[in-house]
Amino acid sequence: MDSVWIKTATAPEFPSLNKDVRTDVLIIGGGLAGILCAHELQKAGVDYVLIEADKIGGGITKNTTAKITTQHGLIYHDLIKKYGEESARLYALANREALNDYRELCRNIDCDYEELPAFVYSMDDKSKIEKELTALEKIGCPARFASSLPLPFNIAGAVKVEGQAQFNPLKFLYAVARRLNVYEHTKAKEFLPDKVTTDKGNITAKKIIVATHFPILNKHGLFFFKMYQHRSYVLALLNAGKLNATYVDADEKGLSFRSYGDLLLLGGGSHRTGEKGGNWQELSEFASEYYKNSKITGQWATQDCMTLDGIPYIGLYSNHTPDLFVTTGFNKWGMTSSMVGAKILADMVRGRKNPYEHVFSPSRTILHPQLSVNLFKTVVNMLTPTVPRCPHLGCAMKYNPQERSWDCPCHGSRFTENKKLIDNPATGDMK
Repeated sequence: MDSVWIKTATAPEFPSLNKDVRTDVLIIGGGLAGILCAHELQKAGVDYVLIEADKIGGGITKNTTAKITTQHGLIYHDLIKKYGEESARLYALANREALNDYRELCRNIDCDYEELPAFVYSMDDKSKIEKELTALEKIGCPARFASSLPLPFNIAGAVKVEGQAQFNPLKFLYAVARRLNVYEHTKAKEFLPDKVTTDKGNITAKKIIVATHFPILNKHGLFFFKMYQHRSYVLALLNAGKLNATYVDADEKGLSFRSYGDLLLLGGGSHRTGEKGGNWQELSEFASEYYKNSKITGQWATQDCMTLDGIPYIGLYSNHTPDLFVTTGFNKWGMTSSMVGAKILADMVRGRKNPYEHVFSPSRTILHPQLSVNLFKTVVNMLTPTVPRCPHLGCAMKYNPQERSWDCPCHGSRFTENKKLIDNPATGDMK
């Protein structure tokens, strides 16, 4: 069940907190988002501390497929419709700068970084592809139409963007983290106005950044209404050929493809956490039909926070928390989004205006159709009279037989069969 990244990267070790400390900025969460925040603050000469409840990179980061791209599905046509051309242009520019930041950082890091084109394809709707190409042209992003791909099926069309990238995310994260001020196995327990208590000591901080994938503080921000979590699955296939680009279906339930060394990483089988989906069975059936000589050498799953409008939430946790910040809701595009978040928050905690902060503001409008879906599913599951219940907000848990886990269909917390916490927003084990 371990990803190929875990098998190919060696983790550094960091101490646990063993005393009370004071700092200017506290970062909670040692995934890619938190580590990059720490990296940016250290570059800027800001006093900071990062705490991680387990091991850095031990959450969602270790299970990504690690595509570094400005091409986040067919998002730009939708962004122009919702927010106008200028906001769409700024979203693209923020992610383009993030891509360039990775390019510069990876010059000096051995993390299997390689540049290559990226494709988003549609199996049956050429008009969606054409609309996206028009949107990209409007905001000044070069892209081309592709009528066919080196994949074992026909498509209606695809958007091709040059100069994108892929890498080994754990090799990258571990290399960056080795220079940072990190405490592992240090769990945040209680948030006070200028202090966070942990199981190893208290941390007094002027500013706090929550980078815990799904925000763990319910009191502010209403993130449990503004997001849901989505699971997807990956198979590592040997003898399935080499791809010189990355490919992803525009449909949320479609397939993704990228190579890593002599492996093809086939992704898909997606579903809302706590509900049924194709999982690894769908992928293995696809591989059996189209990659008949391939051999499965690994499999894993990941989980993504999905926002109401497809844009991450980066900035003030809420309008009422001037010293509390968040970076979350990456909608399956955590590589560039983590870097965008680090850049924005490094400016904001220093009182500097960032040109992109209003596009990603967590306080932007919540009036989108997905809000009604989230509210309905939450109410239904909170009223379902079964046990066990999620310790986060009390929703009825669903058993996941493929991964032998208990999953929350409301907000995506996950637990082992023995009711030990796997994924937040819950912060403790099930009763």
